[in-house]
Amino acid sequence: MLSLPNLLSLSRIVAVPALVAFLWWPRWEAGFGIAFALYCLMAITDYFDGYLARAQGTVSRLGVFLDPIADKIMVAAVILMLVGTRHDDIAVINGLHIIPALVILLREIAVSGLREFLAGLQVSLPVSKLAKWKTTLQLVAFGALILAGALPAWEWIRIIGLVCLWGAAALTVVTGWDYLRVGLKHMD
Repeated sequence: MLSLPNLLSLSRIVAVPALVAFLWWPRWEAGFGIAFALYCLMAITDYFDGYLARAQGTVSRLGVFLDPIADKIMVAAVILMLVGTRHDDIAVINGLHIIPALVILLREIAVSGLREFLAGLQVSLPVSKLAKWKTTLQLVAFGALILAGALPAWEWIRIIGLVCLWGAAALTVVTGWDYLRVGLKHMD
């Protein structure tokens, strides 16, 4: 059923190639600026698809399926582009800061696998409030890091992004562990 919330989730998936294209050229600051605007729009749709589905009573299986996939595709694409994109021979995310990016990416994959496993057992794994905070901090981190590519002279934006990235990674470990504990109860 293609309700407005489902269309918003689909729009995030469709927008990822454009986001990647704008992040492709590291010295194209205008591209990073456009990517920042697109990323913000994608983050807003992430909030509104769930809000509208609940408010309108149109939560559907398609939406439950699409929303986390759209989130994970967007997160993975942004992480890969920010680690791989070089600006003045330095990636936006580099050095030790690759660790929290990797933690976030690995947790996304692990939780997806856990959800799939538990779905086969007809056990749901609801999103916790702490996981919502993790997502918010992660969205702010990536937004700030994309904006830092558009405004490289403003180093404080990159610093805010990196601090938020480490904070998101810490919450990622905590929420990932919480989900794993729930999942372990259902494993032989």
